[in-house]
Amino acid sequence: MKNLSIAYLLLFFCTACSTTTPIDWVSTTPTTQWKASQIETTTSAESTCAEVYIDKTQQVIDGFGSCFNELGWTSLSQLSNADRESILNELFSPGVGANFTICRMPVAANDFALNWYSYNETDGDFAMENFSIENDKNTLIPFIKNAKQYNPDVKIWASPWSPPSWMKYNKHYASTSSQRMANMAEMYARQREAQGDTAALGGFFANVGNPKYQNDLPIDREGKEGTDMFIQEDEYLQAYALYFSKFIQDYKNEGIDIFAVMPQNEFNSGQIFPSCCWTAAGLANFIGSYLGPAMQEMGVDVYFGTMERPKEALVDTILQDPESSKYIKGVGFQWAGKDALPGLNKRYPDLAMFQTEQECGDGKNDWAGAMHSWDLMKHYLNNGVSVYEYWNTSLLEGGVSRWGWEQNSLVVVDAEKKAYRYSYEYYILKHASHYVLPGAQKLETGGEHNDLLAFKNQDGSVIVIVGNQTEEAKAVNIKIGDTFISPVLPAQSLNTFKIPNL
Repeated sequence: MKNLSIAYLLLFFCTACSTTTPIDWVSTTPTTQWKASQIETTTSAESTCAEVYIDKTQQVIDGFGSCFNELGWTSLSQLSNADRESILNELFSPGVGANFTICRMPVAANDFALNWYSYNETDGDFAMENFSIENDKNTLIPFIKNAKQYNPDVKIWASPWSPPSWMKYNKHYASTSSQRMANMAEMYARQREAQGDTAALGGFFANVGNPKYQNDLPIDREGKEGTDMFIQEDEYLQAYALYFSKFIQDYKNEGIDIFAVMPQNEFNSGQIFPSCCWTAAGLANFIGSYLGPAMQEMGVDVYFGTMERPKEALVDTILQDPESSKYIKGVGFQWAGKDALPGLNKRYPDLAMFQTEQECGDGKNDWAGAMHSWDLMKHYLNNGVSVYEYWNTSLLEGGVSRWGWEQNSLVVVDAEKKAYRYSYEYYILKHASHYVLPGAQKLETGGEHNDLLAFKNQDGSVIVIVGNQTEEAKAVNIKIGDTFISPVLPAQSLNTFKIPNL
């Protein structure tokens, strides 16, 4: 109470009110989520610790969203119809909750699929006569259709984690043996034990030794980063472009339009789940001579990605190739790829930049993970992305994937109790997505309190999102054009302010 009283006294002495306007203020802390109130604006303050420059605009925001995964749908399906509809209404209906407007989906199996699968496992079927999306009619298609009932205009893009297994040199969906991963986990656990850390391994390493989650890929058939695991022959590349086209058309026949594709999720990463390493040169050839022309004929954009390495040269290979560069509309970044984003955004300022997958945590869904998510959001949006997407929309409690990885989600489902809750990370994302609408422009900010983001919507309203990650309440004065707000931010909080018509 003493620190809070000092904060209020500071606020009293440093703020002079001449004219006031009530503005909306929403705050989230570990104990109270989405607390709505109002605060008065002022027209002067003795000092400021942050400033929003309303005339210094940056990138246009296309939207926020998450990913449609099979385990997202099956977890929601554990709930009553009324609860599931309430969640989808909260996520997708304009003006209600999260306002999701752009989402990702896999092309066949990904790491949060129910099992291995592709749309055509008939070896040598280069004409794609046996292509079928029948599997998706049980999970992904009803998931997307249900979401579209609440926002028919939600935009969807897609990327594969693995091509059909027969199109890969190792003839397997996975790229890394579970045995190798188990060996790595054992070595990591021994290192931690030697350092006195006896806590159980979580997240990626949580279940790699459990036979339930292992793949059957022999170590001598693994793929490696920096190599092409996809068979680099014309008939395979041509067939794979046709595979994409069939996917686009069959989904269109289901009433689901895919506006863009990326050729490969995390093309540098060999994983124990569906994955496929490519070289940048291999992808340049595939995009320039096969995928690009096929998607252009379908009226579908091609983005390069997803980039999960901090290596700008990998993107340069695609963007400076005379053939592939003709088709690239933007680049998608995730995980360590975020460190390549600043330089690439400066060198290619007219190219769209997407954040394609927020780092997915360890299944604990705790406040520390939520604050990490906020820091990630600041990094990506401060470096030019126009789209920001969470990863798992919904998971069962613990968030365990088919391959044993424990991850966080926006919605956490208790299957036994047939109950659910929104995670901290949901509210962190909602602090932006509820208020920052498609067409908004990011605004430049400055000052010593840099734990904030600001945007200007097309209606003239300014959205300021401000964090206080300290253990004490904090009084701040924020200058927004000629207007000031002087809130006392709760300890460990994220706060959104909506200032109308500036």
